[in-house]
Amino acid sequence: MRPARCRFPSRRLHVPRGAAWLAAAVALLAGCDFQPANPEQAGTRSLEEIRADGTLVVLTRNAPTTYYIDRLGEPAGPEYDLVQAFADHLGVEVEFRLRDTVGAILEALEAGEGDLAAAGLTYTDARAQRFRFGESYQRVTQQVVCRRDAARVPESVEELAGLDLDVIAASSYVERLEALRADGHPDLEWEARPDATTEQLMREVWRRELDCTVADSSIVDINRRYYPELTAPFNLSRAQPLAWALPHQRADTAEAIEDWLDGYRASDRLAQWAERHYGFFEVFDYVDTRVLMRRIKSRYPRYRELFEAAAKKHGLAPLLLAAQGYQESHWNPRARSPTGVRGIMMLTQTTAREVGVSNRMDPRQSIFGGARYLERMRARLGEEVTEPDRTWLALAAYNVGWGHLRDARELARGLGANPNHWRELRDVLPLLAEPRYYANLRYGYARGTEPVRYVQRIREYRHVLRRALR
Repeated sequence: MRPARCRFPSRRLHVPRGAAWLAAAVALLAGCDFQPANPEQAGTRSLEEIRADGTLVVLTRNAPTTYYIDRLGEPAGPEYDLVQAFADHLGVEVEFRLRDTVGAILEALEAGEGDLAAAGLTYTDARAQRFRFGESYQRVTQQVVCRRDAARVPESVEELAGLDLDVIAASSYVERLEALRADGHPDLEWEARPDATTEQLMREVWRRELDCTVADSSIVDINRRYYPELTAPFNLSRAQPLAWALPHQRADTAEAIEDWLDGYRASDRLAQWAERHYGFFEVFDYVDTRVLMRRIKSRYPRYRELFEAAAKKHGLAPLLLAAQGYQESHWNPRARSPTGVRGIMMLTQTTAREVGVSNRMDPRQSIFGGARYLERMRARLGEEVTEPDRTWLALAAYNVGWGHLRDARELARGLGANPNHWRELRDVLPLLAEPRYYANLRYGYARGTEPVRYVQRIREYRHVLRRALR
């Protein structure tokens, strides 16, 4: 909770380079918002002053395309990685200030509460009247997002008329819709939601609470992995640049961003960044039963004894562990993702060290390491959690991280749900993606639908395995 002496309704997060996350958590609990030394020069700290102070103050939001806490309790996200790289270039630390919406971020930047805003912001002419923008690091396209099985799936701007269309307020989406309405589409109507996020509106579309929304293509690419029923039937705009916003006076900081980004791009690090966060890879594809049946015959026999031995050692059900291995990698010992997880059980380097795995590509080490880690998650749950809920919660923690599972259980208690029963917790986990809930949780935003799908798919794969191996 924010201390009573803090003036602004936001959270403060100071992340020193190389420091432990615990130190950042202490700062989160104890911090207050930045106050410019000279109110008349709000938001106009020079690059020299930033370097002298040793801290770059950055405004962002808690979302999968910007900044979030990963399953290991560490800060992560596309904007986080870029900002940290820029700060390293300057030789300073970063202080992240979290706001819930794009509108709140831009208001905070105008009020002098940060040196720049890094939040997946699209450059627009209207925004350029208020701010200076750095060099663009990514281009995105505005896309209409609907459910693929809806009664009406629009294929043009004209077909949006009469649909329930919501977008976030103070956004480039509103500007584009206003331009379209003025340019020959007078029947185009929408609601601009000041307290919503794009991710929240996409989830409402997925839940059939809205007909459609609008989102950047980068946001669509990430979220369609977790809401596969969503579709983007057409683009609402041409490609537009994303860039960091700064106070108009800060030409010096904008030039520093350009110099850094030129080198970052030339070294291929920007392309690596894009692949890490937006590249698609087979391990996270949704697969049909026919593919699974083929791999039960072609791959599973090679690893069956390892799954059985590891399950026996750690008190797990062999077919459950095998189903989890399939969900993680399709039983591919060489599987890897741009985020650094590898092997049949897709272990991170940190997790591998914790469970004594020296070679994540070795099938035996990976399977035994994954089993050991899953059993650790089960052991951390209290005796009040009984089977099979104990296993489902442990699997969810394996996927989303122990910290986010703990947040979900605390939220469940607050909502009057039973935190020990999976059938109730699976309805609470998706709420970790909604600002009104995650804003008051220790670990913040999480794609809470992902662990729900993760557990469900493992249960389905185990059912197929049981039938196929009779």
